[in-house]
Amino acid sequence: MTTTLADYSKIASGKVRELYAVDAEHLLLVTSDRISAYDFVLDTPIPDKGRVLTAMSAFWFELLGDVLPNHLVGHDDERIPPEVRGRALLVRRLGMLPVECVARGYLAGSGYSDYLRTGSVCGVELPGGLTEAERLPEPVFTPATKADLGAHDENVSFADVVATVGAERAAELRDATLELYRRGAEHAAGRGILLADTKFEFGLDASGRLVLADEVLTPDSSRYWPAEGYRPGRPQPSFDKQYVRDWLTGPESGWDRAADTPPPLPDDVVAATRQRYVDAYERITGRTLADWPAPPS
Repeated sequence: MTTTLADYSKIASGKVRELYAVDAEHLLLVTSDRISAYDFVLDTPIPDKGRVLTAMSAFWFELLGDVLPNHLVGHDDERIPPEVRGRALLVRRLGMLPVECVARGYLAGSGYSDYLRTGSVCGVELPGGLTEAERLPEPVFTPATKADLGAHDENVSFADVVATVGAERAAELRDATLELYRRGAEHAAGRGILLADTKFEFGLDASGRLVLADEVLTPDSSRYWPAEGYRPGRPQPSFDKQYVRDWLTGPESGWDRAADTPPPLPDDVVAATRQRYVDAYERITGRTLADWPAPPS
């Protein structure tokens, strides 16, 4: 008999992903077409976004497998129901660590805001006079808390990570994060793309070994910029959901962040956002999304 999603119990639901129990050792990680911005899940989905994120993670799990073990079992396993084919991964169960592990190679986003206020990011002192989107002298580890749905991740210091998981594990998280970022940035640069920053999540297997988990180097967890035309001192065009953020905070949306939930996205914004996700996948992997599995129509 064909397995259906109803055969599994949903055990968690996030802004974009849903987690199902397959058996005592495995989970099903299903990625939707939902998109979030400014801690809201928007009413308007982005077609094929779930497939892009799933395909991108599968690519990076394979490419980075020599750096650190990961939780991926497969994307075409028979235990994956047909209705979520192409946007679901069968993964191993892990004990997840309560830290968002962020690596930054360029000064952008909340890191740039922190720098303007304090001259540092997550307690890491940086040289004076840096501008927005400027490349840092070397990548830095800037962890954050894991926020609940509807809440905002907060940047924390390395000392906070030590207090949470211990000094040895904190150092292991930092070193793994920076090496994964280095490898990812090196590959992306060869494809004409700058990896400005990214976020990783890690868990522990039954033996206590550190394992890479969740999504990896996707346009949702990473800030990707085209290398062509890069110029620090200003915001950069991007291959991620920054396009949606910019529309929401621009005059066309009419959105009052203090009073309202975000409005629906217009068709042209949906189409342009979808294309950015697809472009990111195809440029970085050298593959076409059309070749990635899709659920039955």
